[in-house]
Amino acid sequence: MKTHLGKTDTREHGSESSRRAFCKHGALAGGGLLLAAAIAPALAADAASRPAETSGDGPNDTIRTIRGLRTTHGNFIDQEISEQALQAILHASVRAANASNMQSYSIIVVRDRQMMQNLCGYRGSRLLLYCADHNRLLASARSLGHAYHPDNVTAFVTALIDTTLAAQTAAIAARSLGVDYLLTNGVHRGDMSRHWKLLGLPEKHCFPVIALVLGYPTTEPESLKGRLDGTGVIHEGKYHHVTPEEAEEITRIYDDESRHLWLESGENWKAEGHKHYLDWMFTVWQGRAAKRTETPTQMLDVIKRLGYLET
Repeated sequence: MKTHLGKTDTREHGSESSRRAFCKHGALAGGGLLLAAAIAPALAADAASRPAETSGDGPNDTIRTIRGLRTTHGNFIDQEISEQALQAILHASVRAANASNMQSYSIIVVRDRQMMQNLCGYRGSRLLLYCADHNRLLASARSLGHAYHPDNVTAFVTALIDTTLAAQTAAIAARSLGVDYLLTNGVHRGDMSRHWKLLGLPEKHCFPVIALVLGYPTTEPESLKGRLDGTGVIHEGKYHHVTPEEAEEITRIYDDESRHLWLESGENWKAEGHKHYLDWMFTVWQGRAAKRTETPTQMLDVIKRLGYLET
C-alpha cells in the first residue's frame, strides 16, 4: 500500500460563538444548494472511479489494516526500520484527532535499544514515548504574555485522550507499512522517576502515557488475538447492564480456545486448576485488583507532583 502524505491548511476561525453560528447558518441557507449542485458531478465521478471493494460497506485497505492489528511482545529481530517509514509513521500520528487542535502531547523518538529496555522493558528498532504534555502550550502562552494554567484534572484527562489517539494512529500507520509494534504501559512499572532522569522530562505537566516499540517480529503469529464485539462491549441506544446469564455467556466465550482471547501467560489455566479462563484472569493476572487500594499509588503521587490535581 502506498502512503501519500500531504499538508493541510489550518486556519483560525473567530472564537465568538455568535459570529460562528451566524456564518454557519448563513452558508447553509444561502449557498448550500449551489454548493451541492457544484460538487455533485465531482462526487459522482470520484465514486465511479473507485474499486468496487472500497465503496459501499465492503472492506477497504484501511479496514483490512485495522482488522490485522496485532501486538509483538518484544520478540523483534535486529533489522532496523527505514527512516522513511519512521517519518511516515510520525507524520500520520500527529494527524490524529485532538482537542481544540492543541495537540497536548509530545513524542520522544528513542533509537538506543538499551535505553528502550530501561524505559519499558522491551526493545526494538525504534521506540516512541508518548507523553501527555502541556509545556509547549505553556511556552507559547508565556511568549505572548498570556496566562495559561493546565493545573486540573480536566486538562490532564484531555491530554491523555489526545496522546492515546496519536499513539493508536501511529500503530495503524506502522502496520499499513508492514512494520510491527508493541504498545506497552511498561513505562508505568517500577520507579517511574527514571523517565525524568533518562530523558530529561519537564518536572511539571509532562506525563509518560504509553510507549510504542517498532520493529519486525522474529516469527509470524499463528493467529490474531480475538476481541469481544457483542454484549457488554457494544451498547445500542443506551447503556445495557450485563445480566447474570449474559455474564455466563461471556465466560464461555473466553473459555473457547478458538476465539483466541487468552494471554500467553494464561494458556495453561486449566492445568493450573482453574475452572474458567476468567478465574485465572481475576485471581492470578489481576490479583492486585482483588484488593481495594488503601494507600496512595505511585501513579497518584506522580500526577500530583506534575501539578495536574486541583488542591
